Amino acid sequence: MNLSEQLTRTAESDPLKEAYIFQEESVSYREFNASVTKFASKLTNLGYGKGDHIALVSGNSPLFMIGLYGSLRAGVTVIPINPTYTIEEMGYILKNGDVKGIITMDLLMEKFEHMDSDLSIQDYFVGHTGGTAEESKLNRKMKSFTKAIEEGDLNYEPPQLEQDDVAVILYTSGTTGKPKGAMLTHKNLYSNAADVADYLEISADDRVIATLPMFHVFCLTVALNAPIVNGGTVLIVPKFSPPEVFQAAEQHKATVFAGVPTMYNYLLQTGEDKVHTFENMRICISGGSSLPVALLNDFEKHFNVRVSEGYGLSEASPVTTFNPLDRPRKPGSIGTNIKNVENKVVDELGEEVPNGEVGELIVRGPNVMKGYYKLPEETAVTIRDGWLYTGDMARRDDEGYFYIVDRKKDMILVGGYNVYPREVEEVLYNHPDITEVAVIGAPDPQSGESVISFVVSSNPALQEQELKEYCKGSLTKYKQPSRIHFMEELPKNTTGKILRKSLREKLAQR
Repeated sequence: MNLSEQLTRTAESDPLKEAYIFQEESVSYREFNASVTKFASKLTNLGYGKGDHIALVSGNSPLFMIGLYGSLRAGVTVIPINPTYTIEEMGYILKNGDVKGIITMDLLMEKFEHMDSDLSIQDYFVGHTGGTAEESKLNRKMKSFTKAIEEGDLNYEPPQLEQDDVAVILYTSGTTGKPKGAMLTHKNLYSNAADVADYLEISADDRVIATLPMFHVFCLTVALNAPIVNGGTVLIVPKFSPPEVFQAAEQHKATVFAGVPTMYNYLLQTGEDKVHTFENMRICISGGSSLPVALLNDFEKHFNVRVSEGYGLSEASPVTTFNPLDRPRKPGSIGTNIKNVENKVVDELGEEVPNGEVGELIVRGPNVMKGYYKLPEETAVTIRDGWLYTGDMARRDDEGYFYIVDRKKDMILVGGYNVYPREVEEVLYNHPDITEVAVIGAPDPQSGESVISFVVSSNPALQEQELKEYCKGSLTKYKQPSRIHFMEELPKNTTGKILRKSLREKLAQR
């Protein structure tokens, strides 16, 4: 079974069920599946097949969903790309990923004009935003996405797909060096979507808000593929904005919301009069980075909804753990193994450490990637004896719940002692005037490294020394911030993840 086949099954068993709602337009599974089949047919007629790569450069929209599932049905490998990337960032992925075609929006065509001569692009399948399309140098390669669907054959017979065929290549964020393409197979994607849906009890009755970027693996699996696998409805919110999330939740009686910690922070800060907005919400899901315990507790209390924190990474399709629904949710924990996936904590030699001790989290299961595209050596370092080494430091308690301590590379070494940024961040988040926090290490001639905090405060009168004194009550001396910088907003990527790399650059410029 794969995602495309499962979509067809749902379309046949429950054709009139709402597959997605976008800008007040409701589309049934029968209609969605028909568009997917027609687009797959058009791709095949144009010479696309197994071994070919097509880039999907779009925001959250039906174009993304039809483009993704249509390409998969035709056996074509999809490379989702952040549409806000610079020409240089996007150009690297398109070239490294050997992309043959691109599915995108007309407003992005100017970017591709600057790159096209360096690439081997056969077709641009262009969705229109409703504005006036400008003349493009690439007109001869441009094809209307809508027309491509209209010209497709509803009687199309898709090729035979193998479980080990590469379905999607996800390029990692590339915080160090160039991004790497994680090759995810049809088995990887389907198994993780099905296992997540099973673990979180996502059913045909659920209405899931998809406001995380669809090009990001968190949204792709949890808010898109998981509900589709079980016949749920996807509520497409083009980009995150608290008013639009609140409106979608109220108007469409949403039952599931997936977001990153900064989204929960914004919803809490702006939702003072929205205490009943999530009254139909069965569960809220958090991932992408660690959710501060203070924020989790405040959000749950204010909106009267359960927040289940989980963990994943692109190389694992992505989910490996979630807080279970049938047992107590432990604040600060990423939960337990999801179905069919095994996690463990190991030392430098790969030996499992006792419960309670910190080591590197490693993962094994049907969701683990095939490898990095064109990087066999990197693959061999990351996947050893069937285990994916995540680079995250974690511990496991006696009940099988895991806790992320921090990224291995983010650990700060102060005078020979390990300091994990999250521990310092949790303390600062408990201060009533602090809304955002990020902690990094900086070179220090005496101690090797020192702890530096960046904070956003709701109180303009709050002083650095006052915060330092506050930290003394909860942190031993070597863990206390030596400097605290106040900012209006912390730098984030398009998924809302705080960019420590940008903070390091800012620190170097000071």
